[in-house]
Amino acid sequence: MAKTLLKEKFSPILDQDIIDEILKIGHFKTFEKDDIIIDINQTLKYIPLLLTGNIKILREDTYGNELLIYFLETGETCTMSLTCCMGTTKSKIRAVAETNSSLVLIPVENIQTWFHTNQSWRNFILESYQTRFNEMLETIDNIAFLKMDQRLHNYLTNKAHLNGTQTIIVKHLDIAEDLHTSRVVISRLLKQLENENKIKLSRNKIEIL
Repeated sequence: MAKTLLKEKFSPILDQDIIDEILKIGHFKTFEKDDIIIDINQTLKYIPLLLTGNIKILREDTYGNELLIYFLETGETCTMSLTCCMGTTKSKIRAVAETNSSLVLIPVENIQTWFHTNQSWRNFILESYQTRFNEMLETIDNIAFLKMDQRLHNYLTNKAHLNGTQTIIVKHLDIAEDLHTSRVVISRLLKQLENENKIKLSRNKIEIL
């Protein structure tokens, strides 16, 4: 099943030679919701290609507070982990399964070799860098220029898009941790958004209107 998913998700992006190589050397793994896939200060020997599910990428400050940087969707890879692999440094991010997810893990040595020998892989990596760079700029803009209610609404609509549904199952505390604020602030702003007819609230559930 995982091998079939690899072909479905990546054949439009990668040529058959690389698909065959991944099938030979890739490690296929599954993770349940909230599992840590990559942790901060972890030495990385593999990078993930996401086959199913969603992954959130987080940074952590010196006090242990987390900040959401971006989400990974199926058919994508985490270029921040790739950067650490290529530079032989430890991970500076935490990757957490947003939903039950399946991945194929590619050894570092293959990543480096393919970048120089295969155009489809090189294009995939460079385009991934561009996508992640744009998303990080958006995150910086949100923090610098948007009020928390606008950041919250963007966060909710992004999660709805990722999950393919207008109804999100999430706790107020989890949102607060992702946006690096307090649960009280999030609860107040969610009620504000509901009063503005942008969302509908129920227990651990938010519907985007």
